[in-house]
Parts: sequence; structure tokens; C-alpha cells
Amino acid sequence: MTLPDTAANAAGTDRTFQVDLRGLVDLLSHHLYSSPRVYLRELLQNAVDALTARYGLEPAAPVDAFGIRLYADGSVVRVEDDGVGLTEADVHTFLATIGRSSKRAERIAEQRGDYIGQFGIGLLSCFLVADEIHVLSRSARTPDAPAVEWRGRGDGSYTVRTLPASARPRPGTTVTLTPRADAGEWTRPAQVHALARHFGSLLRHPVTFDDGTGGPGASVNPEPAPWARTYPTPGARSRALAAYGEEVFGFTPLDTIELDLPAVGLKGIACVLPEAVPTGRRHGHRVHVKGMLLSEQAEEILPEWAFFVRCVVDAESLRPTASRESLYEDDTLAAVRDTLAERLRAWIARAAASDPDLLARFLQAHHLAVKSLAVHDDEILRMLLPWLPFETTDGHTTLDEFARTHRTVLVTSSVEEFRQVAAIASAAGLGVVNGGYTYDRELVHRLPEIRPEATVADLAPDTLTAHLDPVDRETELAAAAYLSQARDALAAFDCDVALRTFQPASAPALLVDSREARHERTRSRLAREQEGGLWGGILGALRQEAPRAQLILNQLNPLVRTAVTIDEPELARTSAEALYGQAAMLSRRPLRPAESSLINRSFLDLLAHALRKDS
Repeated sequence: MTLPDTAANAAGTDRTFQVDLRGLVDLLSHHLYSSPRVYLRELLQNAVDALTARYGLEPAAPVDAFGIRLYADGSVVRVEDDGVGLTEADVHTFLATIGRSSKRAERIAEQRGDYIGQFGIGLLSCFLVADEIHVLSRSARTPDAPAVEWRGRGDGSYTVRTLPASARPRPGTTVTLTPRADAGEWTRPAQVHALARHFGSLLRHPVTFDDGTGGPGASVNPEPAPWARTYPTPGARSRALAAYGEEVFGFTPLDTIELDLPAVGLKGIACVLPEAVPTGRRHGHRVHVKGMLLSEQAEEILPEWAFFVRCVVDAESLRPTASRESLYEDDTLAAVRDTLAERLRAWIARAAASDPDLLARFLQAHHLAVKSLAVHDDEILRMLLPWLPFETTDGHTTLDEFARTHRTVLVTSSVEEFRQVAAIASAAGLGVVNGGYTYDRELVHRLPEIRPEATVADLAPDTLTAHLDPVDRETELAAAAYLSQARDALAAFDCDVALRTFQPASAPALLVDSREARHERTRSRLAREQEGGLWGGILGALRQEAPRAQLILNQLNPLVRTAVTIDEPELARTSAEALYGQAAMLSRRPLRPAESSLINRSFLDLLAHALRKDS
């Protein structure tokens, strides 16, 4: 089939997208907005932007000359403002065209700081709770303009008509919703009032609520933000900010940090959590934009390491996303995040310099957060490394105190290695720090940057064994047969056996091993099993001389002194296996299946031997 060669066919035919409004509203409710409750936030936001435009027309007007009034009696929800209003042409242009914003038409790119909204779809959120939206407006730009009525319906149809000026004597806009039966949860008077306070408690324009019972309207935002008020003393200000933080977050802050970034018009507080936060967990922060609550879970306002605080801030220049429930990631937000991080560092520095009691309570709760910061921040490292607590052979103590007692600081590479050697190292006078926790080993190795006289080294197995006293020659010869039997019994575990004396005497044996050595032995074993194949060649190329584990028996322990006198081969092997199993369990590392089996077997064999002896 050949198309006619016409200009119309060559150029194509312009057509208009057909918009299914119900489908679009369903899309908004499931993918853009978190809850139908946002309809009230969108109405408040539109009212605030209209008031901003009105003050632009009348800059000399008093601050409280114009306001917002809410009404809800269970049958209707109404939001009325004294803003700039709309003409009939505006209604056709902005209310009847999805996605068109009056703020964009006024070059929002240059005036973004003046308005909260930018996307022109907020009014559609009303269809989440109502099937019809009624708007009555009168423009302040054209004093003699008539009032304009717009009715939009969920099926996509709308009507517009002009009314006499007496229908709305003053400029502004009234939006009225008749809620659907299934929207009662969000449109009851008490809920509307609660939502208004939730979203608008920090708005700079007066907002009142009337529940239709005839009483005086209640103020939604009776006071300015706590950081915008004046107080008789600095102490009174601190207490007021702490009380506000407790009201918002539900905990008594360890301290409050006042935040003030004039460049972006940001003010607020950071509340230091009084208790430790689980590793990796980040709290969201409460962010307002021009007084309107944007998000209660804005994680992006602070860096990841700052999980020891929760913030409530109000900003002028941060951009909301289309849903107006989070922040747009741009250069401004990145700069704000960096600057707020500096404020937190400055607070830590002040506490370290002038309030050691506060610093101690802070580090007790949040040492992990500070350690993560100190790894990457040399200033914090210099200030706080001596104060940070570590697990050591002297108990939980600071590095500064530990380094005064031990000129050479040894650090383990894992928690299990520390637990394996702690008691014996302590008895031998060695100073060992547990480097197995996140950041600890790296930070301990940086101690000489703060205390040049200190020496830091990784704990090597031979360092510890060198501090264990050998037994005398006669005792060594007497135990030789037993040690030989023990080595044969434990050969399957690549474990050598030695006899030494060390404290505490209550420890029968010490298993000296490392995770790296175990991995190397496993790799060597796999290489032997795969010898000749492709994987055998690869593993063989990687193979190193695998260090053997060492089971060091303590001659000072009564159990060991009895064991080394055993001359019955099977019983000697069983006792060696039992001592190995006990030492492995005391190291608190995960047991391999073969080790678990050995422990069970040695216990049963000892029990069987005891029963045979009794019989």
C-alpha cells in the first residue's frame, strides 16, 4: 500500500494527548504521594504561595495583614486565603491544564526562592479524598475583576463561570472539598486540625482552624519557631530548644546544637541522641521548607556518620522533589550537608575543650560514630583519639590512659584473637588492644600521631609465645611421650603441641592460631585435593607455607600435670583432643564441624574410660 504524496502526510498530523484523570490520580496516590493526607499540605502550600505573591504586590502590607483560614465540619473541608487570587484567564490557563503552574509562568527559575511549589500538580491531590474540587477566587492584580468559580471533577470535566464581585468581596481564593465516604479518616474535623498543625506549625503566615461548632477559630501556628523567638537568658534559650526537641522527637536530648546557615536561609536545631544507635541505622530528620513540613525522614540533610543526632530545620533555598516529601539532590543540598557537618564537628570540639563531662557522656553513647569520623577527619582524630574507649587487656579504657602504662601497644586483627590471648597476655604484662571492632585497629595504629613516644604493632603469635616460660629439661623429657601422642592426635587439625608455664594457672591450654593461617591451611588442603587439575594449579600458585596452629599446654595447671603422666596411648590421645576442644571453645571463634565432632567424641571416650575403670 502506497500513501499519497501530500504535504500533510509528509509532515504528519499534530494531535493532543488524551489524559485519563482518574488513572493519573491513581498514579499519584500510589507512586508520588505517600498518603492521601498530603491533600491538606498541598492546599496549604498553594495558599502560602498565593500569600507570597500578594505580598509581592503589596510589599508595604503588615506581616499579619493576610492569612489562611481552614474549616472542616465533617461534611466539607475548606481552605481560604487572602492571596493574590486568579482571574478568569488564569483559571483557564492554570487550573484546567494539568502540570501548568502559575509560579512557572512567572519565571520560577529566577524566583524559586519565593515559592514552595514548582510543579503545578498539587491541586490534583484533592482528588485523593474528593470527587469534586470547588474553587472561588478573585484577583488582587485586577481590582475590578469579577469573582471566578471553577469546578473540577474526577472524570476530567470542569466548568468555569464568572460571578459578581460580591460573591467574594476581597481578593484571595477559597477551595472547598466535599469528601468521599471512604475519605473520612483524613477529613474529620479533628484530623484536619491535626494535619494542619503537623504540616503548618512553623508557617510564617497566620493560619486558623474552625470546626463549625461556633467557637472561636484555633490558631494552627500560634508562635514562631523556637529558634526565632527571643529569650531572657542563654540558659532559657537552651532549655526551650531542648524542650522543643523532646516534643518533636520524643526523647530528652543529651544536648542541642543550634544551626544557622544564612546563605541558604536555614535555621534549626540538632538534638544529640542520649543513647547509642545500632550500627548502620540512620535516623531521618524533620525538614521544613519556608515553614511547611516537607519530610520527617530526610536522611540526605546530614552525612552518614552523623547518626548520633536528629535535626529539625527550616530552610529557604532547598528544593523539594515533585512529591514535596524529600529534597532534590543538587549542589545546594550538598553544600548544606557539608556545612552542617562542620557545625557538628565544631560542637564536638567545643565539648572537648570546655565540657569534659558532656564529652564523656557523649562518647559513652556514641563512640562508634566518633570513631568513624576520626578515621577520615584528622582534626577530630587529634582531639578525640586519646579520649575514645577501647577494649584492652586492662579493661575498657582510653588509649591515652592505656599508652601511659604500656609503651608498646599491641593490637589484634580480630575479636576472637583478642579473646583467645587476653587473659594470658595480661598476666604476662603485655598491653593488647582488641582491634577486631569496626575502625579500632586502624585508629590504634594512628596513636603515634598523637603520642609520638608510643609504639604500636600488630600482635603476632610468636610475640605472645615468647613471653611464655619454658619448662625445665626434666619435665620436658618426662612429658615427651605424651606430647608425641598429642601431636599425632591433632595432626588432622594442622596443630602442633608444646608445654610451657604461664599465668593464669587456671587456664589449662592456649590455642594460638589466626584466621589468616586457617584460611591458608584450607587453601593448601584444597590444592592437594585438586592436584593435577586446573583448580589445583591455580590454588598451588597461591599456596604459601601455611603456619600451623599451636596448642600450648600450661604446666602450672593441675589438669595438664595429670594429663602428661598418662601412659595409655588411647587415653592420651583422647585427653589431648579434649584439651584442644576446650581451648578452641575458649577462643570463642566458630567451631568447624570436625572440631565439634572431636569435642563430642573426646567427651564420650573419657566417659567410657571412666565407666570401664569403675567396673
